Parts: sequence; C-alpha cells; structure tokens
Amino acid sequence: MTMFLDVRALWGSGGVSDSVQLMEWVGGVNFADPTQYKKLKPDDLLNHIHGRDVLIAAHGFNVNRIDGIRTFYSWEKVLSPTDVPVFLGLLWPGDSESLHALSYPMEPRNAMAAGSMIADFIDNNLQDAASVSLVSHSLGARVVLQTAAKMNRNLRRLILMAGAVSDDSLTAEFASVPNKVEKISLLASMKDEVLRWAFPIGDLVSELVDRDHPWWESALGRTGARVRPANYLGPCQIPDPWNFGHGNYLQVKPPAPAVIPCPIDIPQIANPLPINGMQGWQPAWSASFVSTRFR
Repeated sequence: MTMFLDVRALWGSGGVSDSVQLMEWVGGVNFADPTQYKKLKPDDLLNHIHGRDVLIAAHGFNVNRIDGIRTFYSWEKVLSPTDVPVFLGLLWPGDSESLHALSYPMEPRNAMAAGSMIADFIDNNLQDAASVSLVSHSLGARVVLQTAAKMNRNLRRLILMAGAVSDDSLTAEFASVPNKVEKISLLASMKDEVLRWAFPIGDLVSELVDRDHPWWESALGRTGARVRPANYLGPCQIPDPWNFGHGNYLQVKPPAPAVIPCPIDIPQIANPLPINGMQGWQPAWSASFVSTRFR
C-alpha cells in the first residue's frame, strides 16, 4: 500500500492546505473514488517508520492529486524494496493556478509554502526514523530544497530528477542545503525540451512578478549543477541517444513497468537503451537509479 503526505487544499487546483494530511491508498482501480483512501493519524505513521529509513518523493508542476497518486502508486512498485524501506508520496498543489504552463511563474510560491510545511512535519513527526531522504521531479525540486533548508535534522540523501530550478540553486538560493545532506544526486537530460524552452521563459516571467531571479538561467535538470557541491555524487547526465524527456522520469498511469535490477547508474558513454528499450523502461530506470543512490 502506498502512503501519502498531502498538503493540497483541493483535489485539483486550489492552494496549500493548513496542515499535512496523511492517507493511504488501499486498492482498487478508480483513483477518484474517495472510499479507496484511508486517512491516517500521525501515530500510524510513527509506528510504521520507527527505526527505518524513509524516502519522501515530490512530483512536479501541473500534476493534480489523482495523477500524483497514480504516479507514486506505480513508481513505488519499481523501486527496490530492499533499498527503500519506507516510501511516502508528497502531494502538493503544482496545478493551483489552473492555467497549465501559463501558471508556472506563480507555482514556486506554492512549492515554497509546501516545502516549509513538510519541513515542520518532518521535525515534529519523524524523529524516530533512522534517516530521512528526499527525491523530486521537475518543480518538485523547489519543494524538497525548501524542505531541506527549513528542517532541523539532516538528510541522508537528496535526489533531484529533471530539476526545474536554476543550475546554481545548490550554491546560491539554496546554498545552505548541501551542508545538511550526506550525499546529493541529480538526473539531467539535454533532451528535456520542457526545461530547454519553458524553464527560461517561465523564469523570466517569474523575475517580472517577484523580482527574485536572474533574467535568464539554465535548469538544473538539463545542464546539471553549475558548481558541484563537495558531497555531489556524479555522474548525472543521461545519454542523449536515450531521448530522455521531461515526462519520462515518472509514470502517471499504471500498470507499472518491469523492475530493472539494481545497481543501475548513468553510463559514461552512449550505451544501448536499458533492457532493450521495453515499454515503460524510463520510469523503471529512474526508479532503479534512485534505489541505487538511496543506499
């Protein structure tokens, strides 16, 4: 069963809620059916994570609650259970403005608010966890970076996939984060057309709205880190021949792809596609990468 930390005020659109809600997907095929979810109390989670390593995953921009649940329900199945003992999906309102790509410049505010709320939740409720790690996709990078910056305890692992944040985020806006993490890993692809075009334009508009970003920047999830922190664990660049796009890291709709055994790392050269390029191999490969780096 997949467990979730939910900071959404509404199922679709809407903003950040007043508190973190805990729930569990208990089965079925209709993800829109409220009866398929079980509300959890903090004590339920505490009993589950006591003395265990915890991995919290944040989805990206323009993902509603149902798609977020589908994504993590599928992706958890291809994570290595021996390497990732406790998995929690983080649902946040990245679609709150309801304008799809046009609302991107406004979403960082919600990402920051969600990250601060999760930081408080971790500090207040996960003290008994052996460790806490964070992984993200796309604009979810801003959520987990804000979480890491605001929480009191240190992180075991921080893994940013297709990060829709500036390539200098780890040494500029979130410069405090690397000192609070044991190991940092990135996944980046030069074939990510979303980050190639939408990120610089959105970031430019963000500057006009909030006046808090440089005029033109490269995305962390496309070019990698401009300056690598000392605890950065490379490599991060996915081979160009794999044509790894922005939407390939996570699978939205089940069934989940086949599991790719660990350890899987990024090849230094343009190797053939993993497991002969079978359908759904990309999210399976990203899950295997995360499982490996979580060790």
